[in-house]
Amino acid sequence: MKEVTIRVPATTANLGPGFDAFGCALSLYTDVTFIRDASGSGLTITGCDECYQGPDNMAYEAFCAVCDSLSEPVGDLHIHIDAHIPICRGLGSSAALLVAGAMGANILLGGRLSTQGLLNITNAMEGHPDNLAPAFFGGLTASMVDGGLPVTVSFPLHPGWQFLALVPDFDLPTSKARAVLPAQVSRADAIYNISHGAMVLKAMELGNEKLLRTAMKDRIHQDYRKSLIPDYESIEALIRTTGAAFCLSGAGPTLLCLTMDPSLREKLEEKLPSVTKENWTIYPLHVEFLGAHQVKPVKA
Repeated sequence: MKEVTIRVPATTANLGPGFDAFGCALSLYTDVTFIRDASGSGLTITGCDECYQGPDNMAYEAFCAVCDSLSEPVGDLHIHIDAHIPICRGLGSSAALLVAGAMGANILLGGRLSTQGLLNITNAMEGHPDNLAPAFFGGLTASMVDGGLPVTVSFPLHPGWQFLALVPDFDLPTSKARAVLPAQVSRADAIYNISHGAMVLKAMELGNEKLLRTAMKDRIHQDYRKSLIPDYESIEALIRTTGAAFCLSGAGPTLLCLTMDPSLREKLEEKLPSVTKENWTIYPLHVEFLGAHQVKPVKA
């Protein structure tokens, strides 16, 4: 019997104009334990709702994909999921499972694949590397796909940024959030997003909150998706009065604030109930620079 536990951070993607390209790892985590044996028990999954305990579980699918790439049998497998990343909230819960499954399989099979190799496999499953890259590598990343393969670079971050994730008690499946997007965008909107995206990266490096407030505006996805999130405009207006930068986290519905003001959480907790009837939980987070990693030694 072999056992390993993988810890994967939450991620926020897009950061406004960096649609399907920018991502950042944050300090919420999902731990996934993989126990591989020869008991004849097949697949068992615990720690999650029954609807996720079958072979379509993303951690299992990624585990199988790595086994297939190495021409190894999957064998009997028990998976235990201890998830603290909210599901379908725009914080990379699906990417975390894919990353955990791929890394868990690779470690149990002797670590024959590089992290880039694991990113290649999981990106083929996910379709875009914006969440996967920071989940694997940590920190702030930008990614592209060239020739079918993801290419990722890391960017520096000013240490003073405070991240506040406003997480509602309702979910928003990524498929629904993508369905509202237009099939094409204008040249003007494309130029707008390219220029603003470049400024986002520089503002986050410098710690320039004023520049980031402007740079995080976009014309490709947020204006279309806000109709799916009750009280979006009221909350955005409130946050902009505080001076914080604001964007959707991934496809939403989580809303993300970036600020240098350590008192912002207290201000929002006081004022948020006056602009929305929904229940929102404020998570104070920091950047996770470590990325996915093994938290318990392999037990043989």
